[in-house]
Amino acid sequence: MSALDLARTYMDVFYSGRDAEELRPILADDLVFEGPFLRCASAGEYIDSLRGDSREGMSCETLWEFEDGESACLVYRFSKPGVETTMAQVFETRCGRIARITLVFDTGDFGQVR
Repeated sequence: MSALDLARTYMDVFYSGRDAEELRPILADDLVFEGPFLRCASAGEYIDSLRGDSREGMSCETLWEFEDGESACLVYRFSKPGVETTMAQVFETRCGRIARITLVFDTGDFGQVR
């Protein structure tokens, strides 16, 4: 799979509400995840963090997709009850798996109820 295909598969599983364990085949064991609210240094740690976090009511609408070699970037509109913001996620791949995910968004949007 290309970097963009891996990113799309990740988003499909993440936003479907399915068991986060379904992400394991596309994540490198030494996955690094970096975001404003979470940092993880392995696929197992990342998947465990998702088990304790409700993804119910979340959705996304992809605005732009970019791919450059082993990297892909998705920019999307994230929504969940009380929060709506634009997010960007960069996926770096290695040997057909996602090795690094960098998530960027304005954390201030999570403090505002709409």
